Amino acid sequence: MSVKTIKRIIKVLCLGLAVVSISVSAGGLQDVKDRGVLRHIGVPYANFVSYIDQGEMQTLTGLDVDIIKGFAQSLGVRYQYVPAQWNNLVGKLTGQQVEYKDAQLVFGGKRVVEGDLIANGMTILDWRKKVFDFSDDYFPSSVWLIARTDSTLEPITPTGSVEQDISKVKTLINGREVLAMEHSCLDPNLYDLYDTGAKVILPVGKRRLNEMVPAIMKSDAESTLLDVADTLIALEKWPGKIKVIGPISETQKMAVAFRKDSPELKAAFDQYLNSIKQDGTYQLLVEKYYPSIYYFYNDYFLEDSKKDI
Repeated sequence: MSVKTIKRIIKVLCLGLAVVSISVSAGGLQDVKDRGVLRHIGVPYANFVSYIDQGEMQTLTGLDVDIIKGFAQSLGVRYQYVPAQWNNLVGKLTGQQVEYKDAQLVFGGKRVVEGDLIANGMTILDWRKKVFDFSDDYFPSSVWLIARTDSTLEPITPTGSVEQDISKVKTLINGREVLAMEHSCLDPNLYDLYDTGAKVILPVGKRRLNEMVPAIMKSDAESTLLDVADTLIALEKWPGKIKVIGPISETQKMAVAFRKDSPELKAAFDQYLNSIKQDGTYQLLVEKYYPSIYYFYNDYFLEDSKKDI
């Protein structure tokens, strides 16, 4: 065998190994089982993911943490948490950073895939559906406008139409300061906030969603966008300090995000999710982390329970 032939064979083998390596890092269902680890990408957010890193000691709790740990156990693999931020969340799952800017997707550079799924109260948005495949939804949401109690902004009187309520809120914020956050469900581009005449304020540096209310209490802005999950926590944490003005979005739903090349992993999760809804585990977890959600979205959970009958 000639030297050229040997080199050609080695080159082909190396390419093959590279493809296998990429496939393994990608994380389909079989890849997860072969690796023996399910990698959960998550941004600390509300009671979905609470992650505190104190060097030698880490604390990790939350609704999504418990759900994904249970899913890993059902697959017979080990659970691993992969910390992320809103601005690198997409890239850690897909291998390419993607942002939503000016009502369109902007693709950034390539990066190493670090996880198999995203679960942190991930809202299903139209632009995200172009990037991910979502599981069956498991939690309701909406984005509201929240203000300090000393603000002259007053809560709207519900009209019975969410669309009309949103229009009333958007009229109110003309010329008003509204805190928002890009790359998240509080992205002002998602709700045409710049067209309302509002003075949209974006955080300087890194800020978590649970820091939005403290920011308006420090007068960084008069009001803020906030989703239902964080609003429920904020109302309990700062009673009498904030008020809900009204909705900025239609009712939304949350789900787990998967790469589009992982249909088997997504199907396995949907099957697991259905099983914990049927055996009562899911309801116990929701009651543990969001006991007051039923006051606002009882119809969602009633409708969800009917699907399992």
